Amino acid sequence: MSGDGGPAGRVNLRSALRQAFRVAIEGLSRDGIASISAAEIPALLEQVRETADAAFGDYSGTMAMALAKRAGAKPRDVAVEIIRRLQSAPGYADLFEPPGDPVGPGFINVRVRDDALAAAVGHAVADERLGVTAVAEPQRVVVDFSSPNVAKPMHVGHIRSTVIGDAIARILRFRGHHVITDNHLGDWGTQFGMILWGWKHCRDDAAFAADPTAELGRLYRLVRKVADAKPEELAADPVAAALVAAHPDAAREVLAETAKLHEGDPENRALWERFMPVCRGEIDRIYQRLHVTFDHTLGESFFHPLLGGVVADLLAAGLARESRGAIGVFLGGEDDPPLLIRKADGAFLYATTDLATIRWRREHWKPDRILYVVDHRQSQHFEQVFETARRWGCGAVDLVHVAFGTVLGEDGKPFKTRAGDTVGLEALLDEGVERAAAIVGSGDEGRAGMSDEDRRHVAETVGIGAIKYADLSQNRTTDYVFSFDKMLQLTGNTAAYMQYAVARVEGIFTKGGVDREALRRAGHGVQVSDPRERALALELLRFGEVLEDVEADSRPNVLTAWLYDVAGRYSTFYDALPVLKAAGADRDSRLALCDLTGRVLRRGLELLGIGTVEKM
Repeated sequence: MSGDGGPAGRVNLRSALRQAFRVAIEGLSRDGIASISAAEIPALLEQVRETADAAFGDYSGTMAMALAKRAGAKPRDVAVEIIRRLQSAPGYADLFEPPGDPVGPGFINVRVRDDALAAAVGHAVADERLGVTAVAEPQRVVVDFSSPNVAKPMHVGHIRSTVIGDAIARILRFRGHHVITDNHLGDWGTQFGMILWGWKHCRDDAAFAADPTAELGRLYRLVRKVADAKPEELAADPVAAALVAAHPDAAREVLAETAKLHEGDPENRALWERFMPVCRGEIDRIYQRLHVTFDHTLGESFFHPLLGGVVADLLAAGLARESRGAIGVFLGGEDDPPLLIRKADGAFLYATTDLATIRWRREHWKPDRILYVVDHRQSQHFEQVFETARRWGCGAVDLVHVAFGTVLGEDGKPFKTRAGDTVGLEALLDEGVERAAAIVGSGDEGRAGMSDEDRRHVAETVGIGAIKYADLSQNRTTDYVFSFDKMLQLTGNTAAYMQYAVARVEGIFTKGGVDREALRRAGHGVQVSDPRERALALELLRFGEVLEDVEADSRPNVLTAWLYDVAGRYSTFYDALPVLKAAGADRDSRLALCDLTGRVLRRGLELLGIGTVEKM
């Protein structure tokens, strides 16, 4: 019984146990004890999970309470019937001990056989996938994430979509899915109209020649103030105030420049093509530091030629109609706001582009799922877009909005600089690295064992890893407070602590002069006779279960929490039991557990997009 149907030796214990529970539950239904439809069984099997307290076993099934009412029986009696059938389920006895009597109101507790546990973790030591089975039915999944407006500097608000999306894509790939990542850049909107207007009215040619990125950024920030014309901003910026006085219709003129670009005006198109490499180069440099890559970067401009056809199709299908000169899709009642797909002035909207993108991806990539990793404030937008897409004939694709909360400052408000500006992403990364440099390799041992180049590499890895991990360790749907002091701590659930745990494992093999490849090839048996050995071994075998849970709800924080637990169990194991000083089989077994722990932690961090180092 290999759990997920993986190769012999790889086993997902929870999947194997759930399969045994499935047999038992189907038996209840077949024998007339409780009426259970096939559609209800998956939800019941979700109730088979690891126990909160190892004293009660390794896994627990709690479905007896849910089934008792329909069976017209007490939960404990239903649990007894499940247990009776569970033990005879194919493969159960190979992996699990016979369950004891039900506990409390009907909990069914199960313990993994020690010999099965030892064999499975022994296989994981020699396995490049660390014992993790791949999904039985791989899907084609598009992950749409990051998607900044390229004419604006990337800021702290972009960190969440970028790192969450990258982690989800990495995890889905490792699970065995065919993943296509796409950075749907905002490269065609009003922000370019602002730069075009600024270029024509207030550019600095010498500044552009010296630093094109900085000059375009200056133009964008300046013209945004001019177009918004907020008194408090103009009072603080005399240059912007003078431009407003000279160009009172600047906001309208910016929109006109955008429209000219969309209509193919030769001058604006030539400028756009000149500016795009500069803008792309800037964001690509940030992605390089974050170690984030994309399979495709198909921005709004790519889909612009398709937008007229989208509107025409929706009108022809009777899904859209005119209202006050605009075109909208009315999904609810007359009082509900429509999804606008064309303005009264003929301009298209984000919804039009999103619908064109869904149809294009469906036709060219044929995905089973498309995940949109986008701020929770866009929830209503995506609900309307997805419903329109379904009515339009895209129902075969599972469209999912992976929403996330806001990054807050320690004052509980959206994270800003002291001047009130949004914090630039590169400045954030620089500060993280600078702070990390003050921590890593700072002691006498660190200075003795690390060159200046090593320290710079470690500081970059630890500093950027800290920022990414701090974000990924949060429940994505909630806001979180950004704090460098907390995220760089070497204790608690931080990247620095996890990276230190990996370095600590590396140190054992360096100190002992152990050939890890030879250790894996030797296939020494792994012992789980000591409770601390057993606890660590069982936790390491849950890697596949955890990744399964991450995929189920697109929550990388499930992985960070588990990695922290693994590090904790390893610390308990290592502090209590000798490894290098142990003798014979004990030494080989414990070295194998150390090796697997280090590789699991390293791979787990890698799936989160976080680097590791040999020493800190």
